[in-house]
Amino acid sequence: MGNAKSVSVTDVAARAGVSLGTVSNVLNRPEKVAEGTRARVLRAIGELGFVRNEAARQMRSGRSRTIGLIVLDTGNPFFTDIAAGVEHTAAESGLSLFLCNSDEKTERERHYLSLLEEQRVYGVLVTPVLGRSTLIEDIRHRGTPVVLVDSGSSRQQCSVSVDDVVGGELAVGHLLRQGHQRIAVVGGPVSIKQVADRVAGGRAAFRAAGRDPRQLSFIETDALNVAGGRIAGERIAGMPARRRPTAAFCANDLLALGLLQEMTRRRVDVPGELAIVGYDDIEFAAAAAVPLTSVRQPRMQLGQAAASLLIEEVAQAETHRHRQVVFEPELVVRESSDAGE
Repeated sequence: MGNAKSVSVTDVAARAGVSLGTVSNVLNRPEKVAEGTRARVLRAIGELGFVRNEAARQMRSGRSRTIGLIVLDTGNPFFTDIAAGVEHTAAESGLSLFLCNSDEKTERERHYLSLLEEQRVYGVLVTPVLGRSTLIEDIRHRGTPVVLVDSGSSRQQCSVSVDDVVGGELAVGHLLRQGHQRIAVVGGPVSIKQVADRVAGGRAAFRAAGRDPRQLSFIETDALNVAGGRIAGERIAGMPARRRPTAAFCANDLLALGLLQEMTRRRVDVPGELAIVGYDDIEFAAAAAVPLTSVRQPRMQLGQAAASLLIEEVAQAETHRHRQVVFEPELVVRESSDAGE
C-alpha cells in the first residue's frame, strides 16, 4: 500500500476557512488568535491528523524549541527536582527539556555541551563540574545562551544559586550549639565549588564561635552519593576514639544517608554517638530510619528561576541584562542531630 499524502498547513487553512498566517499563529503564538478562530483551527488539525514538521521549522529559525539541562548526577533527587522546575516553566513557553548527566566528570560535561550546541538548542542550563569552564564561555560567545544552575557567576552571565557558604555555616553552627567539639565535614571532590563553599561556611561557623577553623576536620569523598557516605562511615569508625568526630556535616543528603546506613550497620547510635547533618533536604531525608537534619534548598524554584532567566535572555536578546539570583538556605532540624538547642 502506498504512503498516505501528508497533511499540510495549507490543507488545515482550507478546512478551517482561515489564512495560512492564522494557522501559523495558532501553532506558534496562540494567544494572538481569537478563541473561536483558534478552536476552529485546532478542530481542523484534529480532523485532518495534521502533524507539524518541527525539524523544518527549526531549520528556518536556526534554533530548536528544546532546552538542554546538564546536571552533576541524575540519580540525585536534588537534580531531578531542579529538572522538574525547569520543565514546568519551559512547558509554559512551549519548550521541551533534554536532560544530560555529567556524572561529575568534566569530559562528559564537555561532550554534552558540544552535543547541545550542535543540536542548536534554545539554550543551555548547566551545573558545572568545576567553577569555570572555557567551553561554556566559548559556546556563549558563539551565540548559545547559557545559564548556570546551583552555581554563582560573574556579572557577565546569568546564574541561579543558593548561598552555600551560609548553608555550611548554618549546619556547623547548629552542631556547635549542640556542644560538639569534634566535627567533620564529609564531601568531595573538593574541586566542586558547592562542596568548597559548604566547607568554607563550616569554617566560618568555627570562627564565629571563637574556635580555630583548622579544628574542623574534612573527610574527602570521591563522589557525592550513598556509597561515598558508607565509605566515609568506615573511615570514621576506624579512627581512634579520642580523634573520632561526634558530629558530621555531609555536603549532600545522599552522603548523609550513606553515612547513616553505615552507622546503623555498626550499631552506632545516631545522634547519641554521632550526630549527622545533610544538605538539600531531599524527600528521603525526612523518611530516613533516623529522620535527617538537613539544609534545605528551594529545588523546584532553582529550576524555575533558571528557565525563566534563559527564556528572558532569548526573548530580549538586545536589551537583556544578566542577573545573578541567589536563594537563602534554611536549616531543618530533625532527630539525626537534635539534642535540644
